[in-house]
Amino acid sequence: MKLGVSKLSSAVRLALSLGAVIAVGASGTAFAQDTGTQDAASQPSAKKAQTLQTVVVTGSNIRRVDLETSNPVLTIDRAQIQASGKQTLGDLVQSIPAIAGAATNPNVNNGGGNGASTVSLRGLGSNRTLILIDGKRVLNNDINAIPASMVERIDVLKDGASATYGSDAIGGVVNFIMRKDFQGAQVSVNYGESDRSDGAQKGFAATFGTSSDKGNIVAGIDYNHFDAVSSGNRDFSKYATYLYSGSVFNAGSSRNPNGRAYLAPRNGGGSVTLAGPQPGTTTAADYRPYNGRTDAYNYAALNLIQTPQERTNVFVLGSYNLTDNVTAYMDAFYNKTTSHAALAPLPFDANSDGVLISKDNYYNPFKQDFGPGSEIDPTTGKPTVYNYLTRFVPLGQRVLDYSTTTGQIVAGLKGNFGQDSSWQWNADLNYGHQSTQQRSPGYIYYAGLKSALGPSFLDPTTGVVTCGTAAAPIAGCTPLNIFNLNDPQTLATLKQFAAAPFYHTLQTSRRAEISANGSLWDLPAGTMQLAVGGSYDKEYQNYQVDYIAQTRGQDGTCFISQEACSTPLSGGFTDKEVYFELFTPILADVPFAKSLNVTIGSRFSQYNTAGSSWNQKFAVEWRPVTDLLLRGTVAGVFRAPNINELYNGAAGSAPQFADPCRGLTAAELATHAVACQNVPVNYAGTGLSQTTGVVSGSVAAGVNLKPEHGKSYDYGFVYDPSYAPGLSFEADLWRVTLDDTITAIGAQTVMNSCFANDASQFCPLIHRLGSGDIGFIAEPTVNLGKLNTKGIDSSLKYKIPHFDVFGQNYGDLAVSLDSTYLIRYNNDTAPGQPGDTVFHMAGHYNNQSEYGNYTRWRGLAQVNWNNGPWSANYNVRYIGSVKVGWPLGAPEGVSGDPGIPGTVLRYAPVMYHNLSFGYNLAAYHTRFDVGVNNLFDKQPPLMYQNNVLNSNTDTNTYETIGRYFWGRVTVTF
Repeated sequence: MKLGVSKLSSAVRLALSLGAVIAVGASGTAFAQDTGTQDAASQPSAKKAQTLQTVVVTGSNIRRVDLETSNPVLTIDRAQIQASGKQTLGDLVQSIPAIAGAATNPNVNNGGGNGASTVSLRGLGSNRTLILIDGKRVLNNDINAIPASMVERIDVLKDGASATYGSDAIGGVVNFIMRKDFQGAQVSVNYGESDRSDGAQKGFAATFGTSSDKGNIVAGIDYNHFDAVSSGNRDFSKYATYLYSGSVFNAGSSRNPNGRAYLAPRNGGGSVTLAGPQPGTTTAADYRPYNGRTDAYNYAALNLIQTPQERTNVFVLGSYNLTDNVTAYMDAFYNKTTSHAALAPLPFDANSDGVLISKDNYYNPFKQDFGPGSEIDPTTGKPTVYNYLTRFVPLGQRVLDYSTTTGQIVAGLKGNFGQDSSWQWNADLNYGHQSTQQRSPGYIYYAGLKSALGPSFLDPTTGVVTCGTAAAPIAGCTPLNIFNLNDPQTLATLKQFAAAPFYHTLQTSRRAEISANGSLWDLPAGTMQLAVGGSYDKEYQNYQVDYIAQTRGQDGTCFISQEACSTPLSGGFTDKEVYFELFTPILADVPFAKSLNVTIGSRFSQYNTAGSSWNQKFAVEWRPVTDLLLRGTVAGVFRAPNINELYNGAAGSAPQFADPCRGLTAAELATHAVACQNVPVNYAGTGLSQTTGVVSGSVAAGVNLKPEHGKSYDYGFVYDPSYAPGLSFEADLWRVTLDDTITAIGAQTVMNSCFANDASQFCPLIHRLGSGDIGFIAEPTVNLGKLNTKGIDSSLKYKIPHFDVFGQNYGDLAVSLDSTYLIRYNNDTAPGQPGDTVFHMAGHYNNQSEYGNYTRWRGLAQVNWNNGPWSANYNVRYIGSVKVGWPLGAPEGVSGDPGIPGTVLRYAPVMYHNLSFGYNLAAYHTRFDVGVNNLFDKQPPLMYQNNVLNSNTDTNTYETIGRYFWGRVTVTF
């Protein structure tokens, strides 16, 4: 297989040239020191004696000497971060086997257009995974806002930890440990691109640090730029590929720029489209029958599988010893991200957009109404809707331009109660701020469009087409020829209705925390230790929406396209918490108990919006012999509703919906009087008379949310055989159950629940008109769902400090294999409600309700080699087989082929191979790294557009760019 070595050279050409210039200046300069890590560009000449000291391990507030505790923690060290070639932490952590479901991939157009990247441990969702920096909460879950060049290591706690950290730590915790003790200066430049000569990523980082007897400071900057990659540049995503009744075909949208008119019987019926581009006014003779195979619009090619982004991170970390026992410290970072997402030009549907195209419009070649309430059928005497579809291609693509600034500062004091005291204390203030601005050109101001598509006439005096009628002309209005968007005059008129709504979100967080930990008593088996603390947190969000995009009234409509409508909101909450954690050694150095320790913890949280939550933790560590550690933890977990869930306003949508009140007799209507209010006997209406019909949001539904609660269980062992130094194996059986999950209830569930029970809590959410038609339904966000998941984690590591073959030393070798096996993942979104379905997701992918990909097996194998100045890393990411659809009779009722019920599509496992090499040029204090990600150019599986959100595959799980070459030069002064 040709790997495109020329691409590898071009990928590092820029990095090498810049690095060479920097390296010359570095010659003869002392190496930088980064305590606790051995940077590739600064190898120490001799080992230094180390003194054992207590540290706080992720997952506990107790200071311990032992690194192996009851907490199952996966660590990614700095060497692994550098060898990965990933420029952002979001790209890096997606390879962790414990991540599943639908974590946000910011590279994909519809996956995270604002550039944010989130983590979903256990597949429980990003809002149930807690993100920390040095044990401190961050304002949001965007890990791409964390400077990668400053990260010493990443600790991934794969266990519920609400008793330790509070809300959100249900699936686990990701803790980014920073390089606080770096000294000297280090500069790196990097460049990479795909073997298709696109997707370029380039960046640089500079880190500076100094210290004295009184303290230290570390500062630096990260910059990264990502070029766009269009879906049209990859074979798997250039078309929307569908599977239906066993046939695979490339489809598109019937909303094409040549239009599609549904004709009344007097005009021949059926649907027609403009035969071809032409200027001026059209006639009925210019149209031909619509052909779905050839006339559909290919919107898929305009999406992005890598969104263009630009990121700048600035950071400062420092500490100063005020006295021998008190240290002041400050950690601060600032991030600015600009990103761009693009969609196909705006589609237009006269009926669903609520726009009536008048039969008396001068440009209407068919002289029939199109849109809601079009005409009365002369045969039946009932209203009949004739629709007109098109796409506003002349306006260009719909664009989502984001500019996000994020800042966080933690300032505090820490110390001990005298040099002879084991007690340490900490007090800090944490302030976070994020501002996101979004501008979205490519939309239409519908209020003006409705007048332009109403009646119009050719003024005989002026020779100008004018809105209104000859008897009542409308001043200030220009008619629009929507039937021929190719005409230059139409484009000029259309631009008058162009809209570019603006949105602004401001989030702030203010947190104060105090804590202390130390020894209580010396027991026969060791020292009992206690950690206590408390915190006060105040969070606030203000969301502002451009006037033209603000929803009006309760039905979620606004002046522009429905998809761009939104509701301004502001609100916040306060949270007060206290906690303790007690470590008690029970036995030590007795038969069958080298050690036996018990840890208990408890945290009480009081929210002014969602009430209180009290969570406990009980953990046991038993080491029957030196080589074996048995561990187990049972803990309460919870998640308080976030600001968006608490204050989310009305937002319109229009899903498929069936009204159960249609066609009922008088007796049946009486039985369901509340659900079927105002519905006439044998009602045969469409069910939804308004253009949206559905309104989502907790404010619209008037719902009071409370915290989610559940239990987390983890039982496992760690085996470090003394007969094989460097070998370690561990495994954990875990389980998470969660009740009262915060769930968005769909319109159909609302209606079905009220129809089944007139006293249902959902009945007030249905708003019918006097005709019996549904005006709108509010989709509530409520505490209703249940989650139950279970699996096994395992990890095998083997480090060989001196790898000998036939007596020849080939350096240091380390191999590891981490894996997760998912036994069960059951999601019940509406227990007890009519039509409730439990989705058994283990081994399946499903795009409904954002369930995501829950393959049973995920793994990551790595081989690391170091020999003098040379190093190499080879890793394989494994994503197990997955199914789409369930067989007939399964409660999920989802088929992989919508034309053949009960179809189950099976997809084979996918493996991504990544290879990198490094060389340390000691004379110039310079290190060169080159690598290839997705070495064998593995393409994502074709899962069909009818089963996924976009790009015909699961873009949150599988890699979409293909083989990728990268290079980096690092110079240390």
